[in-house]
Amino acid sequence: MGQFINRSLKRARALACCAGLVGATSAFAAPPAGRHEIAHYKLGGNGGWDYLTVDAAARRLYIARSNRVMVIDADSGALIGEVPGLEGAHGVVPAPELQRGFATSGRTGEVVAFDLTSLKVTGRVKVGENPDALLLDPFTRKLFAFNGKDKSAAIVDPATLTVGQTLALGGKPEFAVSDGAGRIYVNIEDTSELVVLRVAKDKPAEIAARYPLAPCEEPTGLALVPEAKKLLVGCSNRTAVAIDAQTGKVLQDFKTGDGVDAAAYDAARGFGYVSAREGLLTVLKAEHGVFTRVEDVVTVKGSRTLAVDPKTGHVFLPAAQFETLPTPPTGQAPRPSVTPGSFFVLVVGK
Repeated sequence: MGQFINRSLKRARALACCAGLVGATSAFAAPPAGRHEIAHYKLGGNGGWDYLTVDAAARRLYIARSNRVMVIDADSGALIGEVPGLEGAHGVVPAPELQRGFATSGRTGEVVAFDLTSLKVTGRVKVGENPDALLLDPFTRKLFAFNGKDKSAAIVDPATLTVGQTLALGGKPEFAVSDGAGRIYVNIEDTSELVVLRVAKDKPAEIAARYPLAPCEEPTGLALVPEAKKLLVGCSNRTAVAIDAQTGKVLQDFKTGDGVDAAAYDAARGFGYVSAREGLLTVLKAEHGVFTRVEDVVTVKGSRTLAVDPKTGHVFLPAAQFETLPTPPTGQAPRPSVTPGSFFVLVVGK
């Protein structure tokens, strides 16, 4: 009987040990609860980057890369091709109904048109000095190119590639969004305000309002929350603010990472995102018109711009490795340069 008890105790201890090991292994293998890296698209190529745009239907990701636009498969990261012939690429938008895409070429002061199939350049138009952000307004079906140096917006017919109007903005524009119903919102970086444009299909565009954004300084990223008629603004002073799109009233403010350069909103899931150069992605949840911080996701240094895939909810963040240059005798540290061939896109999701 004693031997039977001893054998039973040994068997029970062994089973308990195995169960503990299984539990520990399961816990170790469990995926992270929050957002995390789910893919890493190694793309390489020289040069920096700026804005990127997702075409959810075509499953393409367009990335402005210094002297070209890089086009990749949004699901696999495979390179589809490149649009050549740009100098200082910034904004890029596809227009599938025209079978064309458009990009800003900052140093040549142009909007460049390209064929969506061949990716060959099909036309160019001068729009101003240092065009940066680019918007295809769904209400007027016009392109709005925002010129940083001459502080204006050039309004372009995408079918004929002609400029119909140039509107002075009273400050340096950074990013813009449309509500699809006759209003375009533009961040003005050097005056820390937001300009509201009233646009129509058959009338010249005009400035309808100016909204001060304090405590936001030097606004960069901008996203529309259409169901709540709110705007999410990313700012250079480690801050993001939520404002009422109708009145301009600042409703909430949040701390972010250093070097914010983009904001986006996933309307299908109700999440707002703000990306910062230091390697931090701030995630906010919008419910009943109010934002709540969900989490801060550590990404990689340099991942300052982003785009959200409306189909999957995944967030694309371009980045690269950097080389630190020696500090000159003046004492002002130089801007780190991108290590050649190190460019990649980080994909964050759950």
